[in-house]
Amino acid sequence: MSEHGWSVDDLRLQFPILQRRVNDQPLHYLDNAATTFSPRCVQEAMTYFENHSRSNVQRGMHQLGIEATDAFEAARYSAAKYLNAPSCDEIIFTPGTTFAVNLVASCLGSSLQAGDEIVVSVAEHHSNFVPWQRLCQQCGVQMKLIPVLPSGSLDLNQLDQLITPRCRVVAVSHISNVTGSITDMQAISRAARRQNALLFVDGAQATPHGPVDVQALDVDFYAFSGHKCYGPTGIGVLWGRYSILQTLPPFLTGGGMIERVTVEGTRYLSGNRRFEAGTLPVVQVVGLGASLDWLMALPWPEIRRHEQGLMQQMLQGLSDIPGLTLVGESSLEQRVPIFSFDIQACHSHDVCQILDDCGVALRGGHHCAQPLMDALDLMATSRASFAVFNNEGDIAALLHGLQKAVEILR
Repeated sequence: MSEHGWSVDDLRLQFPILQRRVNDQPLHYLDNAATTFSPRCVQEAMTYFENHSRSNVQRGMHQLGIEATDAFEAARYSAAKYLNAPSCDEIIFTPGTTFAVNLVASCLGSSLQAGDEIVVSVAEHHSNFVPWQRLCQQCGVQMKLIPVLPSGSLDLNQLDQLITPRCRVVAVSHISNVTGSITDMQAISRAARRQNALLFVDGAQATPHGPVDVQALDVDFYAFSGHKCYGPTGIGVLWGRYSILQTLPPFLTGGGMIERVTVEGTRYLSGNRRFEAGTLPVVQVVGLGASLDWLMALPWPEIRRHEQGLMQQMLQGLSDIPGLTLVGESSLEQRVPIFSFDIQACHSHDVCQILDDCGVALRGGHHCAQPLMDALDLMATSRASFAVFNNEGDIAALLHGLQKAVEILR
């Protein structure tokens, strides 16, 4: 128990799934960069909505329709507050980060022409790489790449040479899903602003680690997924500057985003509503709002101190594993608790299988970041990623399992 009344043990009680066993072992879940668990309050909010107010939004004049719309828009307010967005009218609900990247890439495509440039980092998740690559191929636009250092962190030394007056978009991740490195967004933002380029940020790995300030970051688009920040799957958020949203064509058309339709033509709604066609997953939106409210109520200074202790334990323990190489920075500065590593002569899938036998859930593979793997001359890595509910016992179980894996595989 901390001096302010917070403890990780109390927090863990909010996650019933942590009580289960895997392969007759206590569950030690360290795959949070892929999907986090939801606290009980998120499940309860979704169940209450389904049992009491299930209805469509923005159309019904009856009581359930009004309640559904109120809950839906309350979640939009929570998302705006979590990102410190200037207005709720800049929040677009999407199925997730992948959809958000494709939405922005598609909408910007009509304004691009041959000779333009898009800058993307080598370290991106495929979801923030392939849509831009495809757009460049379709529009005859050049794709330029921010390289990485041997650690896997972005090498920003040549940023001004990469972001030229021809650059129209810069797309980077706020935090790497492989290395856990925090991108120097201020440096990238300054370089983009000097050339009047738009800046898109994949925030999928940043939002689970506390509220984000898009105004301080000085970016133009910011996207994240609910299932990575303690919310349900199938829902996410795209934030975009209102002045930019007003200039973009819709991505999808249909109900909900229409101002007026005649046989001669169609007028679309302005701002965020232009990009929300059809019936959205209302209960998932409600669940996302509950998860963001829950996150905002957490004592983040204490949680970050707790994370620092776990990361120190992790780094020390990994250094004792024979043949293990950490992918990412070896210091605690400018990183979050996402650790990818390679063990000589041990395939990551085999490592993860042995760990699963010990009740420890990891992720093995290229983590949808094959350009980064190629740059680091790796085929795959094992990855452990922490959530706010992880404790010293989880790290100890992981390190014990890794020692066992090395004994078996080497």
